[in-house]
Amino acid sequence: MSRRSTDSPVVVSGAAVLLPGADTVRALAEGPAEGGAPVEPAAHVGKKGLRYKDRATQLGYALTKAALRDAGLLDAGDGKGDGSLTVPPATVGVVASSNFGNLDTVARALDTIRTETVTATSPMDLPNASSNVIASSAAIRFGLRGPNLMVCNGETSGLDAVHWAATMIAAGRVERVLVLGVEPDNDVVRRLTGGAGSVDGGAALVLEAGRAAAARDASVRAVLGPYHRAAADADPAGPDWRAPAHLGRASGADGVLQVAAAVGRFDAGERGPVRAVSGTAADDASADLLLLAPDAA
Repeated sequence: MSRRSTDSPVVVSGAAVLLPGADTVRALAEGPAEGGAPVEPAAHVGKKGLRYKDRATQLGYALTKAALRDAGLLDAGDGKGDGSLTVPPATVGVVASSNFGNLDTVARALDTIRTETVTATSPMDLPNASSNVIASSAAIRFGLRGPNLMVCNGETSGLDAVHWAATMIAAGRVERVLVLGVEPDNDVVRRLTGGAGSVDGGAALVLEAGRAAAARDASVRAVLGPYHRAAADADPAGPDWRAPAHLGRASGADGVLQVAAAVGRFDAGERGPVRAVSGTAADDASADLLLLAPDAA
């Protein structure tokens, strides 16, 4: 069990959601509508810089911009670019979670090597074959100079990402961390999931030391409570919110989506604690995190 000091809480000061049928935390909490249009990253960040990026990274760009704006960490700039950070770049870290992220790029490179030769692989693809491409790309584009981490360890990945971000903040390593949870939907993912596909989108959070949020007069949207991770030798009690089945597998985005949904519930006026849970007895581990209403800070 990991418990955080109540006199110096880690809080959520920003949140963003981009899914077919839901583009706000309130809509996420209420349940994404079926038949929603696919997310178009270019509509959120423009076309510049997207051409040679896989879909997971493109979605990550869009979520990063929306969450940083929501937290008041990114100004509007001149209206032509992403804008500029309103805090020192070294005070913002990144933790991203995705289990399927760049599988399409990796599979394409391996198919080329198998059927042709390694020299036939695309020089534009190879940088995207790194497992940390989502986290590093978001940091480079938005100038986030704090610690950078990619988590891709199965069903608990999203909540683990939230936990590691909070741990870095509680340890004084960084004042705030952008947490990304994103999964793309493509033919490679569908082959891996037996046709189920994935959510083709995700959520982003800005976690921040309570004192840092107060110093810049930021709105507190939720407070992180106790976190627990253990071997999944029995099915844990279910979460208070689940991603609708029609969206496909949430996988590495699941835990981040659950926290974003809790923010949506608090935004709507709910004040009871919300429990986020990932992993079952069929997985290698389970994790749970308690989210508390803003007035708990």
